[in-house]
Amino acid sequence: MSTESPFSFYGPRVVSHPSKSRFVFASGIECSYPVIQTPAGRVRRDQMAECGHYARWREDFELTLALGCRHLRYGPPYYSMHLAPGRYDWSFTDEVLPAMRDMGITPILDLCHFGVPDWIGDFQNADWPAHFAEYAGAFATRYPWIRLFTPVNEMYITAEFSGYYGWWNERLASHHGFVGALKNVTLASLAAMQAILLVRPNALFIHAESSEHTHANAPELVGEAEMFNERRFLTLDLITGRRISAGMYAYLRDNGMSEAEYARLRSVDLVEHFVIGHDYYVTNEHLLVAPGVRRGSGEVFGYATVARAYHERYRLPIMHTETNLNQGATGDEASDWLWKTWANVQQLRREGVPICGMTWYSVTDQVDWDVGLREKNDRVNPLGLYDLDRRLRPVGASFRRLTEQWRDTPLLPYGPFSIVGGLGAED
Repeated sequence: MSTESPFSFYGPRVVSHPSKSRFVFASGIECSYPVIQTPAGRVRRDQMAECGHYARWREDFELTLALGCRHLRYGPPYYSMHLAPGRYDWSFTDEVLPAMRDMGITPILDLCHFGVPDWIGDFQNADWPAHFAEYAGAFATRYPWIRLFTPVNEMYITAEFSGYYGWWNERLASHHGFVGALKNVTLASLAAMQAILLVRPNALFIHAESSEHTHANAPELVGEAEMFNERRFLTLDLITGRRISAGMYAYLRDNGMSEAEYARLRSVDLVEHFVIGHDYYVTNEHLLVAPGVRRGSGEVFGYATVARAYHERYRLPIMHTETNLNQGATGDEASDWLWKTWANVQQLRREGVPICGMTWYSVTDQVDWDVGLREKNDRVNPLGLYDLDRRLRPVGASFRRLTEQWRDTPLLPYGPFSIVGGLGAED
């Protein structure tokens, strides 16, 4: 009697191995640097310092490679590098970025990650986009081998936490504050991309953005929930030049965006260089419980459903660019979340959605993200693939197993990537 499985015809198929067209498994170095208010005064939160990366960057790169990662989201400290108009301090990046290149890691380079230099002030400064474009062009000129950029990380969260929730930087808590920050981060992103493309014409911009959904808790809140579900798209709508609704246009105009600023964002089409990044956590879905009051709903729809809404809107290649979960008592919770996320990614690919990568953020644990960095508690959050002593966590072992098992997965679920060379740095 044959011992062959009756389902053997469902077995693995032989795949080709083009060197630069594999699915991207990525991680990142947590690099946020907003300014917060404490009882002792204003404090710059620099997560690279608080998580020990400045002292252990080479070790962190080696640990990244040990996970099977060849792509790393990485944000050098913009706030301390851009000293003044036309003046820069490249000392850190001159040492670190060439080493990263020599080690075979492709950076996805965050140029701004939740903060600006002190001399800029904050995200309400209308002069900042021009200064930021100058910095971006100088950066691309100094490191011309870098191809993958996130000009401004999580533009929506930058504007919301700084201008609407009142947590960071300008610490405003109004729709006007939100729109003030939002228009500047989108104008800065657009100007930075144009400056980079003058130096690196085949640059790719992976716009890592918070992917969200708001659920209404009562019938009278449905309209406001719909507003939040439209507002979540504003940053991506503006940089992709998508026509926004009359309601959102009125919202922007009523809260400080000029007709000229909107026209500027509509005037340039760079989408052939775009990958839309999705950051999705268990906190990314919200429950509207009263007018203007939202709290975390937990995972109601899940990543695939939320991601699908973004893809149907923009019809561009996408990448899963962030997630993590507290390790819990045994680490099983984080590993379960990792595999659940991968199951959602696979489901999207089975549907033909052009998703090209998945990211666990970050390589190491973080500090004070349980309070959104708005308090200086120096409390370690066990969210990383390694702890802050650089010991592998259970989720790190699971991630390594994931990259080993699925490393032959094609970059996209069908056909070649729309830009020749895929997501390599040198092409």
